[in-house]
Amino acid sequence: MDYSSKIITLEKALSLVKNGDTIVTGLGAAEAGLFMENVHNLHGKVSNIRIVNCNPTHACDFYNADYADTFTVDGWFFAPAMRKAQAQGNMAYIPNHLHLASSKWLYRNKPNIYVGSASMPDANGFISLSTSNTYERRMMEAADITILEINPNFPFVFGDLVVHVSDVDYLIEADYPIPTIPDVPVNDKDRAIGRIIADYVPDGACIQLGIGGIPNAVAEFLKDKNDLGIHTELITSGMADLVKMGVVTNKRKNINKGQMVATMILGNNALYDFCDKNPGVALYDGAWVNDPYVIAQNDNQISINTSLEVDLTGQCASESIGSRQFSGTGGQSDTAIGAQMSKGGRSIIALYSTAMVKDKATGERREVSKIVSQLQTGAAVSLSRNDVDLVITEYGAADLRGANINQRVRSLIAIAHPKFRDELWDQALACGIIGKK
Repeated sequence: MDYSSKIITLEKALSLVKNGDTIVTGLGAAEAGLFMENVHNLHGKVSNIRIVNCNPTHACDFYNADYADTFTVDGWFFAPAMRKAQAQGNMAYIPNHLHLASSKWLYRNKPNIYVGSASMPDANGFISLSTSNTYERRMMEAADITILEINPNFPFVFGDLVVHVSDVDYLIEADYPIPTIPDVPVNDKDRAIGRIIADYVPDGACIQLGIGGIPNAVAEFLKDKNDLGIHTELITSGMADLVKMGVVTNKRKNINKGQMVATMILGNNALYDFCDKNPGVALYDGAWVNDPYVIAQNDNQISINTSLEVDLTGQCASESIGSRQFSGTGGQSDTAIGAQMSKGGRSIIALYSTAMVKDKATGERREVSKIVSQLQTGAAVSLSRNDVDLVITEYGAADLRGANINQRVRSLIAIAHPKFRDELWDQALACGIIGKK
């Protein structure tokens, strides 16, 4: 199909931005790399531009303080550059649960321009949004102008993120490499945690994993499982490997049988090659994929997430360090609650027992417990204690389902690092979490 009439230059696309516009771009690798890396060139030509993104993957100048009087940025999930911009005052986090992120944002906002990355159109004029449909399709439909950067390096992924060229206002021809993330090496702590988690995953279970050393270790210890399924917000490189090994077959899922289902993909080039035109992989609207009631339809759904800090009552601070936003809630609550609603399902929060942090007074790094009596002042609670199930460190698992506060304190101190356990008991008593040891 001839789509040449839709093609415009990057310069023409940038010229479409007007004073006061709100520009939304795609999540992760779905970010429009050409447009976003050059939008700062509009500085001095337009004013009061708001950019809305989520875990962006491109290095962009518009975050810099030099452009703060032209651009403000709202984000559903922070990346490193966004943390710096927050300190400058031109960056704001959007509190959200992933499955409600688009609908709640659209309740009070309207995108003037949606710009994102995409695959090349096929012979019939269909384009895949390729790496994410967390909110992208909804934003396209709501925007005044839709611009897609079509790129031969992006896979054609099936699902309800496939759109026809007639539904797109403009196309930009791009040829930059698809953003990848490195495979995180697995260490001894990761393996200890991964081994414990794997014991909670029965044959035929449906799993949700994230990115990092712990999820990679979990994948390593799942190699002896049979007929696993995947219903997750994010498809990772490790998941593709499990399919290739025959561990993941998706044949015992209750919904989307035979298909790995997610709302986004992000990983290495082998993952993107695996997903390209693969009918066993589908990305659907994040409002559906991450709906806890949808997640719960698969039996034995196992949700595995991480946290920065867990207090002795079970509250999980997974996205902020004190009052400073670090990442985002993402789908942690969605998947944790959905898994617990599933027949035979479990929700797991996995974290190291300790972390090395910089002491503000001395500037030196010191070891601190990630199991704490109280969260840092201002910390955002990503998963409430009402919704926590299993908490796992390298020292074991604390099963908090149905547990009272006294039982939670005992269980969580038991999986804290041994050097901090006496201190945690003292703090629990001193602040009145419990009345006696």
